[in-house]
Amino acid sequence: MNYFVIILGAILVNNIVLMQFLGICPFLGVSKRLSTAVGMTGAVAFVMVLATIATYLIQVFILNPLGLAFLQTIAFILVIASLVQLVEIILKKVSPALYQALGIFLPLITTNCAILGVAILTIQKEFNLVEGVIFAASNAVGFGLALTIFAGIREHLDMQNVPKGLKGTPIALITAGILAMAFMGFSGLV
Repeated sequence: MNYFVIILGAILVNNIVLMQFLGICPFLGVSKRLSTAVGMTGAVAFVMVLATIATYLIQVFILNPLGLAFLQTIAFILVIASLVQLVEIILKKVSPALYQALGIFLPLITTNCAILGVAILTIQKEFNLVEGVIFAASNAVGFGLALTIFAGIREHLDMQNVPKGLKGTPIALITAGILAMAFMGFSGLV
């Protein structure tokens, strides 16, 4: 039952983007096309789960025993940056089109506060490794859900007659706000 609460909470109730406002940069930047949003979701999910595993192990087996818990943020950022470089190398070889489509936003995963936030929240919530991985994967799904819904809406808005003063970023921010309010409806589930 505990796993179900973690999954449901991370995907819908406490969505990392729409409720906790972490990862807004890729949320707004990569959501213009659905195909790019799906690719970014995969890259973020991969890095988020691997980063959570690596940071958990570093926290439990290195930082805590040595009394260096105060170095948590720096250590976690270094791990995340290394993992992003790995994803960048893999994407460049496996899917050059996706690598090109993600452009500048791929290196921005390094500074994506959603990934760092999930890694730190895993430690703060005192999850064990399995719960941490489930939490990270669920947050990745929640991030992907919000991103793909938002990308789909933005693609649809591009075909609509939006007033000139609202085109582009203004209508995207209004849409994101309405989407966040829609996700608030899930707040009583867990």
